[in-house]
Amino acid sequence: MTGAVRRPGALGVALAVLVVALLPLAATTDRFLTLANGRAILASAALVGITAIGATLVMIAGSAVSMAASQTATVVAMVFLWTLSHGLVVATLFGLLAGVLITVVQGLIVGYWEANPIVLTIAAGFAIGGGSVWFSGGTPVNAGSGDYEVLNATPLGLPLAVYVLLALAVLAQWMLRRTAPGRQMYLIGENRAAARAAGLPVGRVIALAWAFFGLCLAVTGVFLAAFNTSATTNLAGTLTLDAIAAVLLGGTAIAGGKGSALRTLGGAVLIAVIADVLLLRGYSTGIQILAKGVLVLAVVVLVHLRGRR
Repeated sequence: MTGAVRRPGALGVALAVLVVALLPLAATTDRFLTLANGRAILASAALVGITAIGATLVMIAGSAVSMAASQTATVVAMVFLWTLSHGLVVATLFGLLAGVLITVVQGLIVGYWEANPIVLTIAAGFAIGGGSVWFSGGTPVNAGSGDYEVLNATPLGLPLAVYVLLALAVLAQWMLRRTAPGRQMYLIGENRAAARAAGLPVGRVIALAWAFFGLCLAVTGVFLAAFNTSATTNLAGTLTLDAIAAVLLGGTAIAGGKGSALRTLGGAVLIAVIADVLLLRGYSTGIQILAKGVLVLAVVVLVHLRGRR
C-alpha cells in the first residue's frame, strides 16, 4: 500500500516561486556569478545565520522572537574588545559569558514567570542599549590588542565564521532531534499548558533554549568585534530583524512547535543572496531593508492563513 503524497504548504510554494524568480535576476546581475561574490554572500550570511540558529530554538519552544539581539551582540563586542588586552582566550570567554548571562535571564523570566517574550525583550533591548552607552561613554570601544586577527582567518578561502555557522547549525539540529530537551522544545511550543500538565520541565527547557540563543549571540558579537576592530552602540545594525527574517523564511512557526536549524541556515543564505543582488544592482540600504520587511510580512501572512485553514 502506497502512502499519500504530501503536498507542499503555501509557504513552501511561495519560497520556491521566490527562488525561481531570483535565479534569472541573479544570473543577469554583473559580478554576481563570481567566486569572490560567493564568498561575500557566505560571509554576509554567517553572522546573521549564527544568530538565527539560536533564535530558531527559542521560536520552536514557543517564545516567539527576541527584539534585543542587536543590543546584546553589541554589548558582547564591547566586552570582548575591552578585555582583549588580557588575551584572546580570556576576552572570548568574557564575551561568551556576557551574552549567555544577559539572554538566559530573559529566558528564565519567560520560562518560569511566563512573561510575554516580545514585551520583555523590547524592554530588555532598551536596558541593554542604555548599558552599552554607559559602558562605552558614547564613544567607540577599541581593541586592546591585535589578537582578534585570528578570528578573521579565511581557511580554504572562507571566513572562519562560515565554519562556525555550519558547526552550530549541525549542533542545533542534533539537539532538536536527538536529545530529550530538544524534543521537549517542540512539545512545549505546540502546547505549553499540555506540556506542563504532562510533567515536562517547561521552565528549564525554555531557559535552555534561551541559553543556546545567548551563546549564538555572543559568538556573533565576538566575530563582529573582530571584523570591525571597534564597537559603537549601533554596531549590530539590523541584526535582530535579519535573524527573524532568516528563521521565518526557514519555515519555523512563529507560534512554536515546528522548525529546523538546517532550514534556518537556508533562510539566512537566501536573505544574504537577496541583499547581495540588490546591492550589486545599486539599490540603497533602505530598499534592502524594505525588501526583507516585505518578505517577513508575506511569510507571516502565509503562516497565519495556513494555520486558519
